[in-house]
Amino acid sequence: KKQWNGLPVVKIVEAKFGIGAVVRHKMFDFRGVVFDVDPEFANTEDWYLAIPEDRRPRRDQPFYHLFAENPETYYVAYVSEQNLVNDSDNGPVNHPSISEQFTEFDDGRYIVRHHEA
Repeated sequence: KKQWNGLPVVKIVEAKFGIGAVVRHKMFDFRGVVFDVDPEFANTEDWYLAIPEDRRPRRDQPFYHLFAENPETYYVAYVSEQNLVNDSDNGPVNHPSISEQFTEFDDGRYIVRHHEA
């Protein structure tokens, strides 16, 4: 690891999409709501290697956990930033888990639900 004055150097990563953002995959027919962000790839090696090599994303970019939907079903997706675009203009997402983490869809994004301790 890189060091500066004996301290580890931490790379600051700015995610393009925040929690509650509505996004669409660039290549596949699905859209979703961001409910968590990893600053870089944090899934299993098997998951990563299962992606065809010519489409495998870089590891050193944000990866997003999405409540995803396509015309057939609802599911949770894990997607690299390079494969997502903003999709807030196309209205809300209908994934059934959204209400557990968000209160409402407002001005193109979901509002995070604050849970009482």
